[in-house]
Amino acid sequence: MATKQKHIGLVRNDAYLEPYEEAIRGRHDHALWKLNQLTKNGKKMLSDFANGHEYYGLHKTTRGWVFREWAPNATELYLVGDFNDWSETVKYRAKRIEGTGNWELKLSEKAIKHGDLYKMRVHWNGGEGERIPAWCRRVVQDEETKIFSAQVWNPEPYKWKKQHFNPTTSPLLIYECHIGMGQDAEKVGSYTEFKDNVLPRIVRDGYNCIQIMAVQEHPYYGSFGYHVSSFFAASSRFGTPEELKALIDAAHQQGIAVIMDIVHSHAVKNEVEGLGNLAGDPHQYFYSGDRRVHPAWDSLCFDYGKDDVVHFLLSNCKYWLTEFHFDGFRFDGVTSMLYYSHGLGEAFCNYGDYFNGHEDDNAICYLTLANLLIHEVNKHSITIAEEVSGIPGLAAKFTDGGMGFDYRMAMNIPDFWIKTIKELPDEDWKPSAIFWEMKNRRVDERTISYCESHDQALVGDKTIIFRLIDADMYWHFKTGDENELVHRGIALHKMIRLVTAAAINGGYLNFMGNEFGHPEWIDFPREGNGWSYKYARRQWNLVDNLELDYHYLGDFDRAMLGVIKSEKGFNKTPVQEIWHNDDDQILAFMRGDLIFVFNFSPTHSYTDYGFLVPVGAYDVVLNTDAKAFGGNGLADDTVTHITNYDPLYADARKEWLKLYIPARSAVVVKKN
Repeated sequence: MATKQKHIGLVRNDAYLEPYEEAIRGRHDHALWKLNQLTKNGKKMLSDFANGHEYYGLHKTTRGWVFREWAPNATELYLVGDFNDWSETVKYRAKRIEGTGNWELKLSEKAIKHGDLYKMRVHWNGGEGERIPAWCRRVVQDEETKIFSAQVWNPEPYKWKKQHFNPTTSPLLIYECHIGMGQDAEKVGSYTEFKDNVLPRIVRDGYNCIQIMAVQEHPYYGSFGYHVSSFFAASSRFGTPEELKALIDAAHQQGIAVIMDIVHSHAVKNEVEGLGNLAGDPHQYFYSGDRRVHPAWDSLCFDYGKDDVVHFLLSNCKYWLTEFHFDGFRFDGVTSMLYYSHGLGEAFCNYGDYFNGHEDDNAICYLTLANLLIHEVNKHSITIAEEVSGIPGLAAKFTDGGMGFDYRMAMNIPDFWIKTIKELPDEDWKPSAIFWEMKNRRVDERTISYCESHDQALVGDKTIIFRLIDADMYWHFKTGDENELVHRGIALHKMIRLVTAAAINGGYLNFMGNEFGHPEWIDFPREGNGWSYKYARRQWNLVDNLELDYHYLGDFDRAMLGVIKSEKGFNKTPVQEIWHNDDDQILAFMRGDLIFVFNFSPTHSYTDYGFLVPVGAYDVVLNTDAKAFGGNGLADDTVTHITNYDPLYADARKEWLKLYIPARSAVVVKKN
């Protein structure tokens, strides 16, 4: 009698996936097959396969210099630059390595020097062109001509002050940031300015991780770093690679993890600066036919079915981890990778929508391998998927049939808040709906919750504070001069953040400046705004000015994170609902010794509102209505609240906790 096959972990955790178990196993087996192929059936580590950055590109050796490039369609390849007047010469002509698509050039130590600008000049059947090498580690732009070139880079090696760092991830509190727009001044900020001016704020505010956008070199500043041209080059707009390393090193010394917003979902179409037509073959790195160009992003889509492309991308992951000591990655555009449609125009209403044959199995395999590699290089690494379709298994263990991400972005939450603020009057905000949305996630996958990210701060959208207050921020945001709209906005801004952060099961994310209600949208320099930097910056002076209301929001954010971190093992504490009443607009839930109570009613305050809680004495540790946070200060938060005995619940060791809860406020009490 045949033994029934044991269900794979994903299906054991969710019986509704049983009809799709064959597909789940197929994806898992595909990744195992590719893993075995790349590791010679386990004789090598996957990390050994991902060393392309050590072979390709320009490297200084004990005998001089060696340059290598993968360009199978090329017929001739030269290096041209400052060292040979940008002309093709025999001395700088590379040779094809027999039987491969690789080209190699060996040079004496004096043939090139640190700081020289250079490019490849590539010939192919029917054409030629200047190109920036795909594996180069340094790209700079001429300020006058705006032309990008590779640059010979061989400084003294950076000496790390913090050699080994293990990030704190329980919970993970992420400060999403952009180096260039991190300064007050109307300019492009630098790695060093960020290290000196912004990092201390992040430390003081209580975040334990920064997520840096736009690290990989990109031709157009206004792309926010998402149209990458040189995947191994840290953007020179912000400084040198050593200055980026110094920023990461300084963060580690302060106990702050640093993850990178990595873009492997697509590449810029540019041919001179990017990979679009490196050697006369537009499909060298990318899909052919209709799948080559992303219809919404006007960019190129990697062909994850090619081993050489997988080699390039996996090596890219390892490079940033080992060379720069990044602690992990937030993978951008994962939905676009997973589906032939890029997820465009699809609703994803039921499980069948994730298993109907429109998934790119090669991309799923690549993402799975990337997670295996990253955690092999550093078991403490953090990986986060930006994914909107809700595909099951994305942040589940590989051994359970998942793709192996540590976290997935809870992208439903900001959408929920936008919809609620836009469409519902305050009296129709339902605590049951709010609580359900905050907890709407798979039990076997951790998430990063957030109210808003950089997406909601861009021109064409609105941040939460602007949706709540709009133009009155410019006229009534001075202490003592607030109108009712401003009071409402300040109150709800704090409550929205608190209920989102309090219900996390992995981490919480905030985009820089949003914690204090930064009043301006983000608009990078472009032709339409006269190439102005006015809206591509952060006005820290606003939160530093105690005469303005911004500091109330910033102070509250700091206090909120402190309360969350005060509960040991916060992520491991279950989110236990105590009470909700949609008519009263009251919500209460517990995590460990912390009890979170919310009154979303815009008009009704409640005296002695009772909740059944574990017997004990409770102290107020946070109150959104406190005067220190721009509230009315209606409650006496110095009072210790003792539970009231009720014989009906004596066996359950529960008693009544009775609180005064002003309208449109929240309070957190902790059992002492």
